[in-house]
Amino acid sequence: MIGRFGRAVLGTVVAATMLMAGAAMAMAAELVMFHSRSCPWCAAWDRDIGPVYGKTPEGRLLTLRRVDADRSTDGGVRLSRPVDVTPTFVIVACGREVGRITGYPGEDHFWGLLGIEIERLRTTLATKC
Repeated sequence: MIGRFGRAVLGTVVAATMLMAGAAMAMAAELVMFHSRSCPWCAAWDRDIGPVYGKTPEGRLLTLRRVDADRSTDGGVRLSRPVDVTPTFVIVACGREVGRITGYPGEDHFWGLLGIEIERLRTTLATKC
């Protein structure tokens, strides 16, 4: 049987492990937004999501990096297919694409789709990098 001290130590170890796993995931993954100055949907994302993204749990987990799609076709990422639409949000882990949201379907849909991609990312990082 684990005493009070043992439970406290075990709780600390579990919390530290979860924190390190989250930190490792955050270091290994990012959200790359391919955008264009002439894109009205990019401007809508910038207005609706841009100001709060970095303050959210998703934003802390997936650092946002913007790539001007008019100047770069891959943003230094191994893409699974070309970016044909702006905005396109590519979830990158270990230098390669592991998920994608094409277009900006509105604030509610964006967060829902991003949540699905984050769950997929957790599975990917748990099995390989």
